[in-house]
Amino acid sequence: MNGTMDSVVIRPLRAEETPLLADFLYEAIWQPDPVRRVPREVLRAPELRIYVEGFGSRETDCGLVAETDGRVVGAAWSRCLQGFGWTGEAIPELAVALYPDFRGRGIGTRLVQALLDELRNRDFAAVSLSVQRANPAGRLYRRLGFRIVGEYAEEWVMRCELR
Repeated sequence: MNGTMDSVVIRPLRAEETPLLADFLYEAIWQPDPVRRVPREVLRAPELRIYVEGFGSRETDCGLVAETDGRVVGAAWSRCLQGFGWTGEAIPELAVALYPDFRGRGIGTRLVQALLDELRNRDFAAVSLSVQRANPAGRLYRRLGFRIVGEYAEEWVMRCELR
């Protein structure tokens, strides 16, 4: 398993892979202390379940994965919902995560760029997300055209115009 940029394939999420989204949602939670991680039970909270429960059942659901050596190592997905990053009706919220061993290699950037392209192709006007202020991914989102539209004690709501 080399996980180099050349060996990574970005492709649509398959229906049988949707259970993986719960793993990636957990990985999307910024946890700076590897010893004191949030328990996985946090994913049972209704405000988090909405990001993955029944994914693929809505026409507006859109998901991509990063695969290397036959293994899915990351995912980027979006759906229209009123979650932590809500900025308006018909504006999907984006979530993205990689398994820790695959971070810092540009894979997340490729995933998000590909999802933004797919959302443009589907004629969405914008996409939004929520990111903890301490999460270094905030810099990635800014580079990709997201801007802060809401500020809270521990997080930002960011939005990227697609048109």
